[in-house]
Amino acid sequence: MTQAAIALNDVTRTFTRQAGDGADEDSGIRVLKSITLDVPTGSFVALQGTSGSGKSTLLHIIGLLDRATSGTYHLLGQDVSTLDDDHQSDLRNLALGFVFQSFYLIPYATALENVILPGLYSGRPRSELVARAESLMEQVGLSDRMNFKPSRLSGGQQQRVAMARALLNEPKVILADEPTGQLDSTTSRELIKLFHTVHEAGTTIVLVTHDEEVAREADRVIRLHDGRIVEDITAG
Repeated sequence: MTQAAIALNDVTRTFTRQAGDGADEDSGIRVLKSITLDVPTGSFVALQGTSGSGKSTLLHIIGLLDRATSGTYHLLGQDVSTLDDDHQSDLRNLALGFVFQSFYLIPYATALENVILPGLYSGRPRSELVARAESLMEQVGLSDRMNFKPSRLSGGQQQRVAMARALLNEPKVILADEPTGQLDSTTSRELIKLFHTVHEAGTTIVLVTHDEEVAREADRVIRLHDGRIVEDITAG
């Protein structure tokens, strides 16, 4: 059996609501409710759900950007609840790559410099990082845009820079939150082709999307509603 890259057991996430927000006393809003989920290594999974369903909160917990209120979470076989914030940050930087809807590129840095950014804390020589970044820029079709700043790039080009950045440290898992949300249909299809290329190389992908067409590109679609998994469909 393939080892789970991501394994959550009975995970909940509750946000505190302070008294005065319509409550008589401090109370909690439970956004995730008893989430149990295994994502085998090498999977391509889409998370779907309406606004407020909990899909982005779930992605943030998987990405070590937030902590579960209760339950257990193992990433690549490691119980992340035993790690302090610094060790979680190290694991996040080395094991995970992120692609967001809003790109989050540094406006005053070139495309190449943006790609190099995740490697600055890895201890690898800068020459090695530059060579890796240049190779990735070529793979995403932007070898002639390395020295351009984000303002000179289209939305699709900026997202491809973000994809190259996510791959710099050769992560085991790519997490994507509505990566096609700001792209037109043609550019979206081009980006999804890049995701397939990365997936075929063995990388696990978890992608949040509201787009049915994008979700169908995944091998497995998990739908959330009101903080719970209500449907788990494997393609084929």
